[in-house]
Amino acid sequence: MHGKKLLDLVRESLHLKHYSIRTEEAYVNWIKRYILFHNKTHPSKLSETHIRQYLSHLAIKQKVAASTQNQAFNALIYLYKHVLKIELGELDDIERAKRRRKIPVVFSPAEAKNVLSNMSGINKLTASLLYGTGMRLMECVRLRVKDIDFSNNRIIVRDGKGGKDRITILPEIFSRRDGYAKHRSRQPIYK
Repeated sequence: MHGKKLLDLVRESLHLKHYSIRTEEAYVNWIKRYILFHNKTHPSKLSETHIRQYLSHLAIKQKVAASTQNQAFNALIYLYKHVLKIELGELDDIERAKRRRKIPVVFSPAEAKNVLSNMSGINKLTASLLYGTGMRLMECVRLRVKDIDFSNNRIIVRDGKGGKDRITILPEIFSRRDGYAKHRSRQPIYK
């Protein structure tokens, strides 16, 4: 490992593969917790059995959500495959936690209108965009005026989840520039 610490190697590898900062932080955290769980034993000295023990501990003792357990599992797979370059034979048969699919609870149009009518300024603009476009919060925060295509009633969402760009509809209230200007504040949108 040429003197570099394992977690630094993980960070470097994730960075070189253009993983997001949040994924990098999460993976490093899970790997650190895995090492601590096994009394600071270097992962190269651990086996599939140790991975199973750790994932079971997360599910049974810590009662983490399925998505959390899967994130920890993905971090460990990444560690062994891309950083340590160790082939783990029997990981395919590890039972992956299944996420229960729930239908999301959303406002009715009347409820949304009521909530938005009690807002003003940048809060109303942000909430209207989030509700009307389906954008995630960070996508909305990073939105630039040049990403709004008024002539085609669409918004280009740049660098969304997974680093991907996508297109979404521009809500009717914003479809004309003057409608957008009505909701704009003269102050910077986000400080």
